[in-house]
Amino acid sequence: MKITILNGSPRHNGNTQIMADTFSETARENGHTVNILNIANMNIRGCLGCKYCYSHGGKCVQDDDMENVLAELSDTDMVVFASPVYWFDMTAQLKTVIDRLYACGSTGFHFNKTALLLDAGADHVFDAAIAQYKGMTAYLKWEDKGIITVPNMLDKGSMKACPKLEDIRKLAASL
Repeated sequence: MKITILNGSPRHNGNTQIMADTFSETARENGHTVNILNIANMNIRGCLGCKYCYSHGGKCVQDDDMENVLAELSDTDMVVFASPVYWFDMTAQLKTVIDRLYACGSTGFHFNKTALLLDAGADHVFDAAIAQYKGMTAYLKWEDKGIITVPNMLDKGSMKACPKLEDIRKLAASL
């Protein structure tokens, strides 16, 4: 199975990257192909709502790095959304990519399996991100393979010693 991880963290080598790398390593050990897209480093503008994509086979009117994301997703079987929680939700960078997936609304999605990995500096801050994810999966009939939340990751790199990494390994191994 081909898996694409959309890492929405702007923090290079931070806790979300550690989660994504852990998932990726375990999935690869179990025979899957995995690609991590660090979308926060990409030039991706917000959806214009112009519906150009609906009359042009899913092609967006904007010429930016979302074209590369859509190309990657065109033959992936599973997407893992990974994000730190900033101000009670996933990052703006990941939300922007999700909004731009609107372009696939006219053509459909190749993938039908998803998972969600979230970390935050506090606890009890995951509700909005989980609600959005569950809304997407229900509406688009994507199979949710799992949601993992990791609270209280106050310092960069603290994820390395977090016991919840084992949950991430188990999720990746279960695919």
